Parts: sequence; structure tokens; C-alpha cells
Amino acid sequence: MTAINRRQKLESMLAASPHDQMLRYMLAMELDKESDHERSLELFRSLMSDTAPYVPAFLMAGQLFARLERAEEARATYQTGITEAQKQKNDHAAGEMTGFLQALD
Repeated sequence: MTAINRRQKLESMLAASPHDQMLRYMLAMELDKESDHERSLELFRSLMSDTAPYVPAFLMAGQLFARLERAEEARATYQTGITEAQKQKNDHAAGEMTGFLQALD
């Protein structure tokens, strides 16, 4: 299956379940692979601002910001993500983001 087919399939599935966090995350990842970074970041932002924020979105958005040389946005994303991961008792994700945050400095 080509990237466009994967993206189209994910978009179709999201049309039926627009609040599905996993589908939104998968589409954001696919868009990143296709170098549609701003659209990918839009989806990550929506996941990070959900009532129950999707912790992996903070990690991946932070990495994307870092790759785009947007260090301040990466730093802020990791810091917020660490706080949210701790609230959700996700020590693994908090630790990963702490490592990436330290690597930025």
C-alpha cells in the first residue's frame, strides 16, 4: 500500500470516527512521512488539546519541531508533555521526553 493510499484510508476512517485519537495520531504520523509538516502538527496539536490529551502526540510533535529547527516550540511541547505524562502516570513517556528536552539544551 502506498503512502497516499494509507493516508486516504486513514482519512476515510476518520470521517466515520473523527474523535478517534489513534486514527488522528496515525494520520499525523503519515502526514509527517509525506513532509506535510504543518498539517501533521495541526493534528498533533488537536491531540494535545483533547480533554484527555494523547501523550504520544507531545513526543512526536516535539521531535518534529526539533527536526524543523523550531527548538523553542519543541522545548515547550516537551515540557507540557512531561507534565501531562506525569498526570497520566506515564513515567516511560515522561522519561523519554525529558531525555529529548535535555538533548535540545
